[in-house]
Amino acid sequence: MSYIATTDAERQEMLKICGVSSVADLFADIPSDVAPKSFNLPEGKSELDLHCHFRELAGRNKPLTLNFFGGGFYDHFVPAAVDALVSRSEFYTAYTPYQPELSQGTLQAIYEYQTAICRLTNMDVANASLYDGGTALYEACQMAIHATRRNRIVIDGGLNPVYRKMLYSYTANLHINLADCVPVIHGHCDRSYIMDTLDESTAAVVLQNPNFFGVVDDHTDIVEYCHKHGILVIQVIYPIAAALLKTPGEMGVDIAVGEGQSLGLPLSFGGPYLGIMATTKKQVRRMPGRIAGRTVDKKGREAFVLTLQAREQHIRREKATSNICTNEALCALRAQIYLSLLGKNGLKEVAQLCAAKAEYAKQQLNKIKDVEVMRASPTFNEFTVKLPRSAKEVVNAMLAKNVAPGLPLGRFYDDMDEYMLVAVTEKRTKAQIDQLAEALESELCQ
Repeated sequence: MSYIATTDAERQEMLKICGVSSVADLFADIPSDVAPKSFNLPEGKSELDLHCHFRELAGRNKPLTLNFFGGGFYDHFVPAAVDALVSRSEFYTAYTPYQPELSQGTLQAIYEYQTAICRLTNMDVANASLYDGGTALYEACQMAIHATRRNRIVIDGGLNPVYRKMLYSYTANLHINLADCVPVIHGHCDRSYIMDTLDESTAAVVLQNPNFFGVVDDHTDIVEYCHKHGILVIQVIYPIAAALLKTPGEMGVDIAVGEGQSLGLPLSFGGPYLGIMATTKKQVRRMPGRIAGRTVDKKGREAFVLTLQAREQHIRREKATSNICTNEALCALRAQIYLSLLGKNGLKEVAQLCAAKAEYAKQQLNKIKDVEVMRASPTFNEFTVKLPRSAKEVVNAMLAKNVAPGLPLGRFYDDMDEYMLVAVTEKRTKAQIDQLAEALESELCQ
């Protein structure tokens, strides 16, 4: 554990340069009623003592025996090679690749990532990533507003409620009308309701596939209807599912966004994560963030550069495409390494395992008395179950036994207190699914 120590003499020298005589004088402008009375810091420890202390703290953690949480963030297997390669110093110390003569490796990595996302989504162009899936969705909405010169966004009820909350937070002080009126259902989105909701002020419709309840849908008909009325379609995707499902490009979607955490990123208590964004050539100049391109230098050698740069600090603020444009390059590199390791067939196999194991979980949970598995529509690796009592109470009781059976939906929806969202990834074994069913049945019998 490293320390940067300063002596008393060095601290006095710094204070003198600042024009004050003490640390207290340095913070004198802070009102006393808001200033901390004490930092309550313990005495310093040696490096060995600190290691022992943190090992003791870590030992208090109780890892989950079974984990079936989902809701947009998933416990997928990450090959060891991902950590090994991304930890190379030339990757994790690299920063902004504006100077191509110094950043060919980073630029190529970004270019390869963009190419992989384009192939996965069947879209024309992808950027070098954004903060996370919710941020990418907000940026897509801004793109649609700029493209159509309209200010209304219609949100389907199947959108992840975390993303919905982020949209409301980001647009709170903007002249954007979020039409969050499409009903929430455990099946396909309500076509007639969406189409009746559209008007001349609508810039885009936000859809999700699979939706928050795990339901798989083909939005081609909605896309065609929207395009006839000059409305763009934004689709939120789950990149693992994209290996099996009809792609956004095949449906004619204008902007595809999603959370890239499932592509080789650990859950890590909530981040850092990866915002995926891909779009059509028609919308590329409105897309925020960086885009790496491949070209040749004056000697005819392959070279990589940032392209279409009239977007951020290179242009007047009011004409820039984004105010949240920092990319997650290291996270994007993890995703690219993951996709390269698995390849097209490997990614498809992971998706097939997720779907097949989820179907087995449905069968096992449906055998439990008074437990109803929602089966209105096909699902991918996530599905909703209705319990005979409060899902929150059941989940909390099982968490105390180191079992996470699913996500209680009453946390997001007032009328879904008895509903729970169950996610199954390739990491969950048949034996673990059986254990989940046994543990849930045992808890419900109490």
